[in-house]
Amino acid sequence: MQKSLLILSFTIASPIFAASCESLASLALPDTAITSAQVVPAGQFSQPGAPGKGKAANVYKDLPEFCRVAATLKPSSDSDIKVEFWLPTSNWNHKLQSVGNGGWAGVISYSAMAEAVKAGYASASTDTGHVGGSGSFALDHPEKLIDFSWRSEHEMTVKAKAVVEAFYGTAPRLSYWNGCSTGGRQGLKEAQKFPDDYDGIITGAPANRTALALWVAFAVLKDPASFIPPSKYPMIHQAVLNACDLRDGVKDGLIEDPTRCKFDPKVLLCRNGDGPACLTAPQVDAAKKIYSAGTNPRTGQVLFPSVVPGSELNWGVLGAGPEPSANIFDHFKYVVFKNPSWDWKTFDFDKGIALAEQPENAVMNATDPNLKPFFAHNGKLLIYHGWADTNVAPLNTIKYYKSVVDTLGGASKTTNNVRLFLEPGMGHCAGGEGPNVFDKVGPLEQWVEQGKAPEKIIASHSTSGKVDRTRPLCPYPQVAKYRGTGSIDEAANFACQLP
Repeated sequence: MQKSLLILSFTIASPIFAASCESLASLALPDTAITSAQVVPAGQFSQPGAPGKGKAANVYKDLPEFCRVAATLKPSSDSDIKVEFWLPTSNWNHKLQSVGNGGWAGVISYSAMAEAVKAGYASASTDTGHVGGSGSFALDHPEKLIDFSWRSEHEMTVKAKAVVEAFYGTAPRLSYWNGCSTGGRQGLKEAQKFPDDYDGIITGAPANRTALALWVAFAVLKDPASFIPPSKYPMIHQAVLNACDLRDGVKDGLIEDPTRCKFDPKVLLCRNGDGPACLTAPQVDAAKKIYSAGTNPRTGQVLFPSVVPGSELNWGVLGAGPEPSANIFDHFKYVVFKNPSWDWKTFDFDKGIALAEQPENAVMNATDPNLKPFFAHNGKLLIYHGWADTNVAPLNTIKYYKSVVDTLGGASKTTNNVRLFLEPGMGHCAGGEGPNVFDKVGPLEQWVEQGKAPEKIIASHSTSGKVDRTRPLCPYPQVAKYRGTGSIDEAANFACQLP
């Protein structure tokens, strides 16, 4: 009896794998060459190309031991997709969490993988088929553009599940996607194009490509007289807060719903020449255009949404110059016009938009509203977006969310499968004046695994490492409303309500 108990105890403490980590190097998978498979001891991972000290190293110091598998995928004759799979050697939660990219990708998302593994997940990431953060790889390489747009993520996912099963002897019980910006767009593409790949998807600030960066560049960079110096952004932002902060019933330095903010930059018009506390007439016109949706100059048709009041502190992403925001500038140079020397000042918001929307030029955009196949297996989609984001217009995400709801028969038929959370004062994926740190994975797990849809998510804001405000994030179209008593810095004193 004593002997059998000892054997049982040993079995529980020492997981039995179907294969050794090193043996995965010889695993045969379609269109796949596994280039390495090795155990990384606890706390010993060093990110390739990153300094071995400071913040980069701290991300990995608490990383448990894991099996690191690297591979190259070649689903087309011009593909060269690098992927990595990280498999914890103990305390695996029987789930996969794949992580997304930012910008033009070109790198493995190591730090996001580390967070997933520390939480007990097996994890996967891809460089999307090229090296470096420029869009130049797409020029004359249509297959590589497809890899970046959607194929690399799907191929990685299929291979990740196979590697997990080979190592542990069982496939992941559940699979999750976690990404923001490009990673958010990737998550939507997975839900739309490969609805069975994931059970739950976190999609932050999905970077569907529009010409917003060109619209703002035309407003502030084409004519030097219209340029708004970044030193004036705080002044404009304060004027917006003066006009709209109290509209939600509490003066807290945040605009809960910027769509209800009616701010006219003309109130800042200089009276006696240019100065740091006012805007010249050309600058007023430029600010108005920044807040205005992109329109077709010939037909007046609305082409794409603008950024919103409250985003002024982040205008430098689009308006600091001397050229348009690099990600979108690269998109039009290398994908739309296929000309590295393309002059953005020649862009035509009539013919140019039509060209950009051709399927081969918009192949990366994830705008299909028909998520019925994803919802059919009870897939859950958690979308989030910071209101102060200028990299990706939050109104564009709201537009997509509404298109899903309308396509599938209304909110009552979709609320159990897709929810959108908007963060007042938050920038692109993180940061900003508003509460911007919140758990996304936990609420999604509860939704997928327990059927408990997130009614609110508590977010926090910190200064110098100390939390100084918490606030509930509410499922759109609800907003956080102050109950009337207690500190405005405590989430408990707010309730999620329709505006």
